[in-house]
Amino acid sequence: MILAQLLDIVVPVFLCIAAGFVWARSKLAFDNAFVTQLVMYIGTPCLLVATFDKVRPEPEAFAQIALASLSAFVAMGLLAWAALRLLRLDPRDFLPALTFPNTGNMGLPLVLFAFGPAGLAFGIVVFAVSAVGHFTVGISVSRGAFRPRELLTLPILPALAVGILLVLLDLRLPLVVGRAVELLGNLTIPLMLLALGVSLARLPLRGLGRAALLSLLRIGIGAGSGAAVAWAFGLGPLATGALVLQCAMPIAVYSYLFAERYGRASGDVAGGVIVSTLMTLAVAPLLLLVLQ
Repeated sequence: MILAQLLDIVVPVFLCIAAGFVWARSKLAFDNAFVTQLVMYIGTPCLLVATFDKVRPEPEAFAQIALASLSAFVAMGLLAWAALRLLRLDPRDFLPALTFPNTGNMGLPLVLFAFGPAGLAFGIVVFAVSAVGHFTVGISVSRGAFRPRELLTLPILPALAVGILLVLLDLRLPLVVGRAVELLGNLTIPLMLLALGVSLARLPLRGLGRAALLSLLRIGIGAGSGAAVAWAFGLGPLATGALVLQCAMPIAVYSYLFAERYGRASGDVAGGVIVSTLMTLAVAPLLLLVLQ
């Protein structure tokens, strides 16, 4: 019975990914760049604001999950760096992939199905911290240079500011605005999953041995760091579930895009994206069994 409930959470996510995969393999048109921009600049900010307009975590819990998320990403980065040095792999090639998981395409749907809207509020905070880190530290490691002005281009930051104000001041959006924001936010998760499936269909799969190693490191470091930080911060069940599940997600497609753009072992990273995503199908039910 428990297994069936866990599969009810995980399988719908992978069916949506499979739909995107089949779509791409059928040679049907799908502008991944357009969809990604739509999700990043409209869908995700609206989802964040709509979630906090409906679900109101206590300000203390909000601050606690944000600080815990930051601590978890620091821990994952340090552990990933140590593992790569031990394996004599260049951190510039693989550190972003092992540090910043796919908290958007994969993480948000799983958190929503597993823990409901209240859990999604915590999951979005983890996603926001991950996105800021990935588009600052992650891209800087791949590129070899840090450009702090890139923070100004992240649309999730003003949305996060609005969400924080709604929580701290106990405000509600006007009904008309709230419904519009909710409609646009509802685009996010289905489009994310379809885009992930399309991306997986288009990525090159090579070097299965290294891809499997990277996948095990990503999920193992993520789950361990998330669990340790949740325990250290004394997080509640929902916040713990959201944090650990998000931290244990597979390698993000953006890590491959950064590696491809800056010449950082993109073939190995692409293989890691595919293998770690498939590995999540087996690992996620086990994690949920522990977390629920």
